[in-house]
Amino acid sequence: MICAEKLQRLMMAGVLALSWFLISVGSVYGFVLLGFVIAMIVIWAVTDFCPSIWVLSKLVGRCKSAC
Repeated sequence: MICAEKLQRLMMAGVLALSWFLISVGSVYGFVLLGFVIAMIVIWAVTDFCPSIWVLSKLVGRCKSAC
């Protein structure tokens, strides 16, 4: 079963791939999308709070810790 952290990483990879595609075809939306992803990663790094993991953990549950 997939958990919130793994799903968030897969979604981030998909969004980054989409932004890369949009940039490659000359769309400004690719840069907007890339800027949004960068901003969310900075928020995650500074506050140790990731909004997407918070929402996904409510929907699919968190990963079980190995410790």
